[in-house]
Amino acid sequence: MLVAELVELIEQRYPTSWAESWDRVGLTLGEPSAEVTRVFLAVDCDPRTVEEAVSAGADLMFTHHPLLLRGVSSVAPTTYKGAIVHRMIKAGIALYTAHTNGDVAAPGVSDALAARLGLAGLRPLVPTADDRGHGRVGELPSAMALSDLAALVSSAVGDVRVAGVPTDTVRTVAVSGGAGDAFLADAARAGVDAYLTADLRHHPAHEHLANGGPALLDVSHWASERPWLDDVAAFLRQEAGLQTIVSDVDTSPWTFTLEDRNQ
Repeated sequence: MLVAELVELIEQRYPTSWAESWDRVGLTLGEPSAEVTRVFLAVDCDPRTVEEAVSAGADLMFTHHPLLLRGVSSVAPTTYKGAIVHRMIKAGIALYTAHTNGDVAAPGVSDALAARLGLAGLRPLVPTADDRGHGRVGELPSAMALSDLAALVSSAVGDVRVAGVPTDTVRTVAVSGGAGDAFLADAARAGVDAYLTADLRHHPAHEHLANGGPALLDVSHWASERPWLDDVAAFLRQEAGLQTIVSDVDTSPWTFTLEDRNQ
């Protein structure tokens, strides 16, 4: 398969027109006429994941976060992003990004996160059109205490912070992959028992809880979006017959907690 053919296939599933106006999605690097047999998938395009892609013999790297989201005036190899660009070009690796168009897709980023919790009867938290939209709302297989939900999130997604009463019963849950405090009011209006997302800030979370909003579960940005890569990889294998490798390198900027250090 050629890069151009793979781009067409991806964009049938995740049209670039679905991306936010500020976003930068699509083909970032690579010759459209180059051949692709192996795709490497990662949340972020950074030096660690690029070296993984090179070692894996990948022809194309698919990432969720754009490498060039904000404008740059140089891609000289002496700059952080320039060094990445030069390394990928020299290695013959194309770069493709699906970001907010993957967030609102159905299935998309939040569907994969919801699946980790076994949520059923999914609907968009913030609908757009054609049953798409940001976030998902669904029901757990059975009601459980908030503390048990936190344990489930910890084992299925990653380390979690919780705001709520541990013994409160939870059945209906909203999830949103990535930074989700923009949807706190939507979670409250949805009448859910708990809301799982990432990058929650102190003041919006505090006001949300003071206004009687649902319990909050906060995981790392990377952890909330990593599950989606497995879905994309499966799609590329099934529809294009490509080899896929999914990166488990945690590209969160936080490298340890005090608990880790004391172990």
